[in-house]
Amino acid sequence: MTLTAAELYRRGRAHLNAGRNAAARRDLARAGARTDDTDLRARIAGSMAAVVIRQGDPSKAELICQEALAYPGLSAHTSAMLHGQLGLLALERGSLDEAVSWLDKAIDGIGDEAEHRAPMLLNRSLAHTQAGRFGAARADLERAVPDYEATGNDVERAMAVHNTGYVSLLEGDLISALATMAAARDALATASAVNAAICDLDRAEVLRDAGLVDEAEGTLLRVSQTFGAHRMPQARAEAEFQLARTLLASRRPAEAERVAAAAARRFRRVHAEWWAVRADGVRVRAALLAARPPDRRPGRAVDERRPVREAASVASEAARVIAELRTYGLEAEAEAADLTVELWRAESGDAPDRAGARAVRVRSNAPIQLTLLTRQVQVARALARGREGVARARAGAGLDALSDWQSSFGSLDFASSLALYGDGLIFAGLRSAARSMDPVAVFEWSERARFLSQQVVPLRPPPDPDFAADLAELRALRLNGTDWFESDRARELGQRLRQRQWSGAGAAGKRERASLEELQDRIDDDTASVSFVFDGAGAVAVAATRDRARVVRIDAWPQVRAAVAALRADVDVSAAVRTGPMAALVQRSLHERVAVLSAALMDPVRDVIEDRRLVLTVPGILDGVPWALLPALQGRAFAVATSASQWLASRDRTPLQRAAFAAGPRVARADEEVAQAASAWRDAVILNDERASVAAVTAAAEQADLLHVAAHGRHSHEHPLFSGLELADGTLFGYDIDLIENVPDTVILSACEVGRSSVRWGEEAIGMTRVWLHAGARCVVAAPVVVADDDACELLAAMHEGLADGIPPSVALAEASTRTGIVAPFQVHGAGF
Repeated sequence: MTLTAAELYRRGRAHLNAGRNAAARRDLARAGARTDDTDLRARIAGSMAAVVIRQGDPSKAELICQEALAYPGLSAHTSAMLHGQLGLLALERGSLDEAVSWLDKAIDGIGDEAEHRAPMLLNRSLAHTQAGRFGAARADLERAVPDYEATGNDVERAMAVHNTGYVSLLEGDLISALATMAAARDALATASAVNAAICDLDRAEVLRDAGLVDEAEGTLLRVSQTFGAHRMPQARAEAEFQLARTLLASRRPAEAERVAAAAARRFRRVHAEWWAVRADGVRVRAALLAARPPDRRPGRAVDERRPVREAASVASEAARVIAELRTYGLEAEAEAADLTVELWRAESGDAPDRAGARAVRVRSNAPIQLTLLTRQVQVARALARGREGVARARAGAGLDALSDWQSSFGSLDFASSLALYGDGLIFAGLRSAARSMDPVAVFEWSERARFLSQQVVPLRPPPDPDFAADLAELRALRLNGTDWFESDRARELGQRLRQRQWSGAGAAGKRERASLEELQDRIDDDTASVSFVFDGAGAVAVAATRDRARVVRIDAWPQVRAAVAALRADVDVSAAVRTGPMAALVQRSLHERVAVLSAALMDPVRDVIEDRRLVLTVPGILDGVPWALLPALQGRAFAVATSASQWLASRDRTPLQRAAFAAGPRVARADEEVAQAASAWRDAVILNDERASVAAVTAAAEQADLLHVAAHGRHSHEHPLFSGLELADGTLFGYDIDLIENVPDTVILSACEVGRSSVRWGEEAIGMTRVWLHAGARCVVAAPVVVADDDACELLAAMHEGLADGIPPSVALAEASTRTGIVAPFQVHGAGF
């Protein structure tokens, strides 16, 4: 059957709306060849112009529209449609006011015809969004959604909903942005790969602004490939532009410069100068940041410093790009580039004297990233003038602003990732405090560095059956093999779980950060605190008792780094090789390694701490150190606190009365361990064999003051909240802990590795111990490395004798080690006494 021109036109528009550009072009061309109707020909031309725009030829698209407008006898309705296409063309090239003007005419002329008014409203909302008029953008989207509903266009309705999420992103409401985009994605992804890519492009921006730069980068690479495969050069360039911004945020300026330059070239090939100038802004910022002294912190790619002459040339070019950005009304991006120039000048010694310096002030309505960049410039200028106290004050003010923004996020995942944006200020403050050797300053910055993701008191999410169902399915997938998280379904479930956790975990307030004076006022005579501080190059420690505080340098830091790098392998082998000719050699190597660490880290503070019990706070770089193995700490009660402030807030304890125990599968002495440990308690709950299911263990945890799990455990470095404990029916994940309404006071994890954490930014670390503490447990006993089954069984069973008698966990563990003679890497995290 031969289709009419009108039928081909409608089918072509359907292909266009679904992102099937080649099919749309083919049907529209056939439609145009089958009609002499002036209005229909003009409408077909308008839709063909939309296809041509997507395929990267805006000049031809504009010519098509202008020629169609010249057709004699056009109706006002058809003219309005062409005005709408010209508005879209102006939007694509960044002429935002012109776009709004064309679209105003189009919307007025189209009247109440919802089918065509809806895309016009959608496009005008985009123009308002890019111009920073978020209220007007949201109003247009709220009108577009019912228009799409009236015509049954679910895909475009979903796009309007998705764009509402994008407006939330630009307003700084990341949780709403993610939730709204997630609600729209299914309809968009089902329609076509292109629509899914458009959705994911915007979602990647949210992930980046949330500090989840690795996920954003992976998403943008996939999106760019999709646009390239569908011959959409401008969309591909937009994905590259966002990738460059993401690389810049993740402290990889050399890569960001390369990708931004490629995006700018691609934009100019399709005559999208507005976008090209934006890409130039990212490129010059990246070039200047690559010219700073190299960042040699662990996990950072090192960009060696460029010659000063080349950097000065980039600074000169930046002035031209900044002027172009302002010409296009891109004030925030111009300001970011301008501040980056000022930062480079201050750090390179090229800053003008105070009289000639341009004032750099924080604007009250500036995005958080601009606020923090402004503070970095102020800090760099203060340091260049030798004003260390002013530098620390400015850095602290920036972190306070970040703290205020973070206070709306209750998710531990979000809170720790957002620390990315405070990274530069944290390390500037830490280095300055370390130079001062002032105990008050060093302690303050130690707490600032560790407190950034801990200040929010989480508001536990309500029960969510969908969340629980997704976790159950993910458990089943994990049982199928070691590469379980590589499957498409597992990734989809993981993304959905994280999304629900981000939006479901609210904030119930903020914790207060303690000062050194407050700590000294509140600790006992027999307690000392040691806060280790890594400033990006070396380390210091501030040791404090009630009447004394002192800062010491860790002079043997290179030896500490080397010992930490090799220690985990030593401990793992030591746990596995217990007898035979190799055992003595393995033990000797381990003892030598921990002796080096003990001497380097504890000897400098020995005269302050003497034989007191200890509260240790440590930077992420020392995460994974089995402190209990260090000779200076063997037999001593100590706790590894996430921060001294949190230790103080959590140390008031109530007696432990109800205990629950669970034994996971395939652990040689798990049943024996829980039976011996439970014998110290009255009416203890014991779950083993098939009874030790995830549901049974979490239900028991809700009723217990103390939970002890003996099971195989694994830490997931890439996805810390998917670390977990192997139970009878699968893994108890970090996310499962959010489903426990009342978290036990004390949690003992007799499982390998789950005491480990993944370091994200600055001093931030996240893992199973942090998840339990964040959820409300006062302390968690766990090991950061492999533990021999025999040692775990005997030591922890002996520890329960003290716990049941009311002895604090840190003291009970130390006494059990002394009594049994077993030195194992179990340590107490949180308020162990």
